Amino acid sequence: MKTLEQQLATIRVIPVIALEDAQKAVKLAQVLIENGLPCAEVTFRTAQAAQAIANMREAYPDMLIGAGTVLTTAQVDAAITAGVDFIVSPGLNPTTVKYCQQRQIAIIPGVNNPSLVEQAMEMGLKTLKFFPAEPSGGTAMLKALSAVYPVQFMPTGGISPQNIKTYLDIKSVLACGGTWMVPNQLINDEKWDELAALVKEVATIIG
Repeated sequence: MKTLEQQLATIRVIPVIALEDAQKAVKLAQVLIENGLPCAEVTFRTAQAAQAIANMREAYPDMLIGAGTVLTTAQVDAAITAGVDFIVSPGLNPTTVKYCQQRQIAIIPGVNNPSLVEQAMEMGLKTLKFFPAEPSGGTAMLKALSAVYPVQFMPTGGISPQNIKTYLDIKSVLACGGTWMVPNQLINDEKWDELAALVKEVATIIG
């Protein structure tokens, strides 16, 4: 059984999704899996998040599914009930981190400076989200943090086809999160062929 870190390092790009209609979750998951990205971070920025996760999990038991933008312990509970493999938060909230640890679910909290990395390490965390990546100094800041701290990162925020390789080339980077291959408009309009093309393009970039 692969660890979460091993799975992230294998997949390399994590689609970050805000689903407004949970009924579209299964088809979207199929598109991701069939075109080379068997993973999804479904964000709790919409009311449909938990149901979307549950629908994906039922249809694809082996898919790697995370819950993103998790801000409260109630959302942690909802995500676990829906069947997620891991939790992602935009910042480092000690209450949320400790609760995830109590519930024995992996959490990847957001950090973007040395103090937050040290706080995360103090709590026993070794895999962190670098967020928002580009506004926080991009690869230069990430390299500076990586030179000092023995942790691994999942940069998210401003990642694009133009810069993703520069992030993935950094040794401490397990995977990058991104939204460009899963735009809301294409999902809402059910343009699955166009989505498939975007996902394939990503798989080609990292392949």
